[in-house]
Amino acid sequence: MLGTYVLSSGYYDAYYKRALKLKKKISGDFKNVFENYDLILSPVTPSLPFKIGEKKIDPLEMYLGDIYTVNINLSGVPAISIPCSYSSEGLPIGLQIIGDHFSERKILRAAEAFLGGASL
Repeated sequence: MLGTYVLSSGYYDAYYKRALKLKKKISGDFKNVFENYDLILSPVTPSLPFKIGEKKIDPLEMYLGDIYTVNINLSGVPAISIPCSYSSEGLPIGLQIIGDHFSERKILRAAEAFLGGASL
C-alpha cells in the first residue's frame, strides 16, 4: 500500500525519482572503487550483536545495525558476510566481503581463504 502511495502521480517526483537518482549515485560510487580495487572488506554492523528484543524500543538504533549492508543492496553488487572473530563477551563479529558485479567466484574464494579453507 505504501508503494502505491509513493508511486502515485503527486509523489513520484518527490520520492521515487529521487530514490532512483540516489541508487544510481551509489552504484556509480561502487563502480569507481572497483576500477582500482578487487574487493572491499568492511564490518557487517557498527556494533556487536544485541540480545533479541533489546533494541525493539529504539527503531533508529536497529536501523543503524543495517547501515553497512544497505548500500550493497541498493547498488546491486554481490557480497557475503562471514564470521571473522569473537568479542571478549563471546559475541560474533562479522566481516563483509564486497565485490564488483559478476565477481561472486572471487568473493567466495576470498571468504574461503579467510576462513582457512573451510568449505562454503
